[in-house]
Amino acid sequence: MPPIRPMHRRAAMAVLSRLNRMSTARLLLVGYVSYMALGFVLLSLPFVQSGVVAPLDNLFIATSAVSTTGLVTVDPGASYNRAGEIVILALFQVGGLGYMTFSSFFVLALRRRLSRGRERTVRASFELPDDISVAAFLRAVVVFTLLVETAGAVALYLLFAEAGREDALWSAIFHAVSAFCTAGFSLNSNSLEAYAGNVGVNAVIAVLSLMGAIGFIVVSDCWRALSGQERRLGTTSRTILFVTLAIISAAFLVILVTDEGIADLPLGERALAAFFQAMSASTTVGFDTVPIGTLGMGSVVVLMLLMIIGASPAGTGGGLKTTTFAVLWGIVTAVLGRRDEVYVMGHEVPLRTVRSAAAAMVFYCGLLLIGMLVLAHSDPGQRFEALVFEAISAMGTVGLSLGITADLSEVGKVVIIVLMAAGRVGILTFGLALAVPNTQSTRARRRRPADLPPA
Repeated sequence: MPPIRPMHRRAAMAVLSRLNRMSTARLLLVGYVSYMALGFVLLSLPFVQSGVVAPLDNLFIATSAVSTTGLVTVDPGASYNRAGEIVILALFQVGGLGYMTFSSFFVLALRRRLSRGRERTVRASFELPDDISVAAFLRAVVVFTLLVETAGAVALYLLFAEAGREDALWSAIFHAVSAFCTAGFSLNSNSLEAYAGNVGVNAVIAVLSLMGAIGFIVVSDCWRALSGQERRLGTTSRTILFVTLAIISAAFLVILVTDEGIADLPLGERALAAFFQAMSASTTVGFDTVPIGTLGMGSVVVLMLLMIIGASPAGTGGGLKTTTFAVLWGIVTAVLGRRDEVYVMGHEVPLRTVRSAAAAMVFYCGLLLIGMLVLAHSDPGQRFEALVFEAISAMGTVGLSLGITADLSEVGKVVIIVLMAAGRVGILTFGLALAVPNTQSTRARRRRPADLPPA
């Protein structure tokens, strides 16, 4: 019988070799799934639970945490004790910063350099432009995250303590990290509805969520501009800020003026509720200060659109991303203007980026259609609009719900788990990870052009 140690060494080398041969998309998918599996194992331990939690619910919570979604089938604050809550916090902290961020940061601390494969994966995970140094970016990400979350926790502690909350310190830490990672997890059974009129809590959560959602590229650009290193923000940063401000402002006005569910509130509270829900859907943080089920159907449609667009690249949020939306809008204006070139913020968009944006939208629609088809068969008793909202929320890693998550069938929960995982990896990246490589030669593909009618 061969020695055990060499066998283990050969097995480990075989696994590493296989991982090195994986495409970046598949490596990202495997990485996130491994985090979800680890979270499932930890949350299944009896000593982290306050009661008996079903295995599927543990898997659902672990996936929701790593994907920074916030959809829950059981109340985290009631189903898990402090140890379980720490596990959940650790999962959405890792999920918010992205796969390989912490490990790559430690590799940099020890070796001061990254391998080409690791650098390629980190760049793909954050959708970094080619002109940004991965090593410098990772260091800035970790430091910036810790500073912002610490400041947010201090501010929330003062506000929660003033409001008379008993576990003010732990609640402040948990909600600060959850907000910055756009996770939407709360220790309260009704999210932040108890603080609907608290301007301070609303403001701190909004600032944390926006800083996480707009992405580290914008933060880096803003810092260079303020410190005089650059004269103006880059095109990507200006696009992100413009689109984010535009969609939140438009959604805020629509909800404020038209929604009957908050019409009876005083003007100040109504404006605060309208802004918070628009911000929550756009940043994909998923907190709510008013029950989503009480909003009018028009507001629900607006929130769906915001969840589809989502946050920004190199940020902690999900969705198609604001930059993808800007490119898609540029395609529409190019077609209407009978131009061949696509422009965003006055700059021509490379063909590769145009193709990626179009492919992401098509794959998003296809995945949503498949998810809805299965949900319609597995949960026929649920309202159709509630199922659509749930699926879009899962794919955008948002966490807002019309109140049906816990009532889904086992098959329905599995569908939402898959959609949440796809949303965190990235819709297009998820598609690339599942795609079968095409071995057909380029010459064979180009032999006969497709004879398609004009659009």
